[in-house]
Order: sequence, then C-alpha cells, then structure tokens
Amino acid sequence: MSTVAPDSPARTSRAASGPDPLEAADALNRRLRTRRTETVASPQLEALALAVTANQPVLLWGEPGIGKSAGLEQLAAGLGVELETVIASVHEPSDFAGLPVVGDDPATTGVPMAPPDWAVRLARRGRGLLFFDELSSAPPAVQAALLRVVLERRVGSLTLPESVRIVAAANPPSSAADGWHLSPPLANRFVHLAWTHDPRTVARGMAGTWPEAAVPLVEPSRVPGAVARARGAVSGFLHARPGLVHHIPGDAESRGRAWPSPRTWDMALRLLATGYATGTGREAIAAALTGAVGDGAGIELLAYLENLDLPDPDRVLADPEAFALPERGDRQLAFLIAVVAAVQADPTRPRWEAGWAVLAKAVAAGVPDVAARAAVDLASMRDPAWPVPEGIDAFLELLQLSGALPGSG
Repeated sequence: MSTVAPDSPARTSRAASGPDPLEAADALNRRLRTRRTETVASPQLEALALAVTANQPVLLWGEPGIGKSAGLEQLAAGLGVELETVIASVHEPSDFAGLPVVGDDPATTGVPMAPPDWAVRLARRGRGLLFFDELSSAPPAVQAALLRVVLERRVGSLTLPESVRIVAAANPPSSAADGWHLSPPLANRFVHLAWTHDPRTVARGMAGTWPEAAVPLVEPSRVPGAVARARGAVSGFLHARPGLVHHIPGDAESRGRAWPSPRTWDMALRLLATGYATGTGREAIAAALTGAVGDGAGIELLAYLENLDLPDPDRVLADPEAFALPERGDRQLAFLIAVVAAVQADPTRPRWEAGWAVLAKAVAAGVPDVAARAAVDLASMRDPAWPVPEGIDAFLELLQLSGALPGSG
C-alpha cells in the first residue's frame, strides 16, 4: 500500500486542480445555520426576558443540550447587545476576584485587582449580556468568588455598568460534570427558572424556524402605578404571612435553589413591578416570582395576588371620594400601602392630602388599626409648610408616640 507525504507533488496537484472539499462543506453548514424566528407564546422565554428586563440575575436549570445557550443568544439579539459567555467551571477564583497588580508604591496606592478581559470588554461597551455557563460544575471556591460579581457587579477592581445583565445556566448535580450543589449565598442571589424543551418546538426548529425571545418594554405611563401596586401587594402579603419573610430549607439541594429571604422578596417586588409596567402575562410572572422566593412562598403569593385586584392608587388619589374601601382586611392593608407608596413617588400637597382622605375612609369603615401603619408613613412625608389635614384626629395619639408630628414626644 502506497502513501503520499503531506507535502508531496501528488497532493499539491490535486488541490490545485479541483475545488476545496472543506469549502463546499463550510458552505453547506452556513446554509444550515440560516434560520428564521417567529413570535410565539413561550412562558419560559417570557419569564427570562422579564427577569432580564428587571435587571435581576437569572439562573436557568436544565439538562445538557436542551438549548439554554441558544435561548441566551436569541435574547441578546433581541436586546441588541453582545453576549459574553464565561464557562464558570474552568476558571479559578482569581478570575472573578481579580489578580493583584503591584504598582510602584503599593504602600501608598494599594494593590489593585486586575479584572479579566471579558469584564473589561463589557465595561467598555457599557451594556451587554454576561452569561455564566456550567455554574453547577464550579467548585465552592469559585462559587464564593462569584458572590460579588452577581450581587455587586464587582470583578476585581472594576464595577460592571448597570446595563450589563447577568444570566447563568446550570445542570442538575446528577447530570453535571463533577456537579456541586450551589452554595446557599450564591443560590439566594438568582431568580431560578426551569428550562425545558418542547418537542414540537425542536421539530419546527429543525425545519428552520425557532421561537423569538420577545423583550418586554416598560411603558413609562404605567411605572408609578406599577410600583405602588407591587409595593402594596408584596408588603401586604408579608404583613399577613410574616413567617415567610425568611425561611432557609433544611436540605442541601433545596438550599441551592430558590427560597425566601429579604433579598429575594426585594427581587420579587422588582419582578412584579416590572411585570405590571410591561403587561407581562400571568404565567411568566408566576414563573419569575416562584423562581425568586421558591415554590412554597411563591404559590402562596400568587394565590394572594389572584384575589387581590387592587385599584390603581393614582386614580384613587385623583378622586379619593369616588372609591370604596375593599372589604377584606388583607386587601385593605395592601391597598393602603399602595396608596402611601404612590404618594411617596410624587409627594405633592394635593396627593398627600388625598392620601389622608383615603385613610379617613378606613377609619369610617371601622378599621383604624389597618390604617395606622400607613398613617405613620404618610405623616413622615409632610412638608413643614403644609397644614395638618382633616381626618388626622383618629391617628393623633399614634403619630405623637411615633414622633411623626411636630413637637411630639
């Protein structure tokens, strides 16, 4: 059997006389990469886009090969930003905490921690999508180094711009290469979303058409009402269920997922406000909320929201005499908190006085205790030049004890 050396004349003459076989193969692959997208109802894509819009770190959980990375590529394209992918499992802690760079006089200037190239690129662009892949394969030391990156956006001595969104992906420890459970501090910094595949979507994708990740747009006119409604809903719920403010699970696997804490309730507040302001569908909001505070607390919150149906607090403040106080105590509290939050967002004298008119209705309805906390918050917003409004007498003693009135002890 004869062989031909790599640099033989026979090989050279064949290359010169015919087309490059790899060029034709590359052309075929380019044709296969040509695809179109279509807007379809996809709650998991919508929940991901909602969390990214709300600027909350997201962690996608799913088995290998089901399209987590592809979903992020589509989302980055929809946002019009670059996708910066970092494989967390192949990095050292210093890649996230920064490498020390000793200057001429470290005793005077200190020793700065140099950030990696991907962080510098993101900072230079000012916006982007930072994707940490294979997070569950990262050892505990690397997970610890990621804490400041995820929560504080600090990479070494560099602070990432606010317009950089953070998303991660992980495989369940059972299917991850050298998989680890996420540490509770790191897990509690993410909105956890289950990432699954739809066989029909995959089949259609093989034909060249994939679903599009539509990015929800915040409607500026909805923002004040959305913030007030979300504040009233989440605060009212936690007043009713104080035991859910903080509850860390007992087993390691559950501690590595979503669970309720003051940090994740703040995430839920931001997700809910963004959902209200963008008109996001209920199913996507539900996935995002349970992804923030866990299934148990999230399901209770969703049941509470389903029966809440708060009126728009800005409309109520515009005409406080035209509304009727809700009958249920939990709805009354949530509504009054929302009204106070709306006043706080735009604390003019007419709105502040309208807030007292709303609280007076609660007193007239025989529930001054429900309005008491809201009264203290509303009184604290008073401009010294504003006169004491009518209807405050019912709260006078409480406000004096709290120090919310001038000259009170």
